[in-house]
Amino acid sequence: MITYKPLWKTLIDKDMKKMDLVEDGTVSRGTLAKMGKNQKVSLDVVERICKRLQCKVEEVIVYDEDFE
Repeated sequence: MITYKPLWKTLIDKDMKKMDLVEDGTVSRGTLAKMGKNQKVSLDVVERICKRLQCKVEEVIVYDEDFE
């Protein structure tokens, strides 16, 4: 399963909040809610987040087969 745990850590490391991504237009509230439940989002969303945070994909998502 894909998990967004690396994103939450990256945001903390950059002294940002989840809502900062909504307020600057990077993601919608609905998308953020989906990510909070580890639901799938498009790669376009992941790309926008990487661009905004100037980070690598692995700093946003990770595949964890043990995570449910």
